[in-house]
This record gives sequence, C-alpha cells and structure tokens, in this order.
Amino acid sequence: MQDTLGLVVRFTLKPGHEHAFDQLVAETVPSIRAAEPGTLVYACHGVRDAPEQRMFYELYRNVDAFQAHEEQPHVVRFLAERTQHVDRVDVDFLALDDAVGIPQDGA
Repeated sequence: MQDTLGLVVRFTLKPGHEHAFDQLVAETVPSIRAAEPGTLVYACHGVRDAPEQRMFYELYRNVDAFQAHEEQPHVVRFLAERTQHVDRVDVDFLALDDAVGIPQDGA
C-alpha cells in the first residue's frame, strides 16, 4: 500500500454555482471510470449542512497513475472549467496506511 497516493480535496463553491459544478463533475467522472485503471477511488461528496462545499476523495495506484490522471483531456477540461465555479480549493495529499475494500497490493 505504500505506493498508493491519496488526496482529499475540499471545494468551496461560489454562491449559485452548485448545479453547474455538479454538472461538470457528472460530465467528467464517467471518463475517469472508463479510461483510468490506475484511479482506484474517485468519490465526490456533498457536505451535509454546507451546500457550497464539495469533498473529493481520490486514491491512485501510485504517483504515475496520478500523473496520468492529471494529463487526461477530461481532467484538463475539468481543471480549467472549475475555476469559474470555485472560490477556494484545499488539497491534502495522503499516504494510505491500511484500508478495507481496496486490494492490498493496490491492483
């Protein structure tokens, strides 16, 4: 598990941009699912009692898989277009110590 790379990303959205941001996510995630075997988890969450917040949990097989993710056309588009909807982005990079539901070898 030591090669895996995780991220927690908190987006604070501009007022009134929630639907547009969610639509952008909905357009992006199917391509991640279809084209990125090194993306083990890509989970997008709304935050209860904070409608302007979105939390993403991302887990990649390794740093190379994360780099491949960042270079995908659908991700490049998402990164460019999200700026019009987002007031703030906070990112924490994680080192996975242990997990349930994720193959132990990261495969």
